[in-house]
Amino acid sequence: MHTADPLHSATRISTADEAVIRTLYLEHGGPLLGFALRLTGGDRAWAEDVVQETLLRAWRHPEALDPGRGSVRGWLCTVARNVVIDVGRARRARPPETGDAVLATVPDEGAEAEFDRAVLAWDVADAMAALSPEHRAVLLETYYRGSSVADAAKTLGVPEGTVKSRTYYALRALRVALEERGLVP
Repeated sequence: MHTADPLHSATRISTADEAVIRTLYLEHGGPLLGFALRLTGGDRAWAEDVVQETLLRAWRHPEALDPGRGSVRGWLCTVARNVVIDVGRARRARPPETGDAVLATVPDEGAEAEFDRAVLAWDVADAMAALSPEHRAVLLETYYRGSSVADAAKTLGVPEGTVKSRTYYALRALRVALEERGLVP
């Protein structure tokens, strides 16, 4: 409830009490709101809640409103200050509330796609690890390093025909390994 009018409180009050609170609000509401705004660092909604809670406490403790006990506005300001302190303590005692700043840390779609690519790369690396060393080596040379069949044959020390056949069977084995992991339909 973000209204400075204490009469919107869920608590039922009598007509006489309503008149007292309305008079308090008319006489002290503006200065009390200004004081509460300074206490809350300019948070108007919180300041309005502080004013409402302060006037509710005044209604609950009518003896404090006796001018013979001192300044009513002074008492209201002290109550408002205590309300702000109580809220501050309560906020420190529980986990912090999340605001819009937390949303800035949520990855956007581009970051999500990048994350998906990273997970896929890990899955493919895991599937590659399941291949024989010969199949793994030929796929690394031909697909990941981009070597031609002739260059792969020189690097691996095998004939070009062997590179071609190993590549064919390595791709089939890789497909099976990926299917086992649920990555290929």
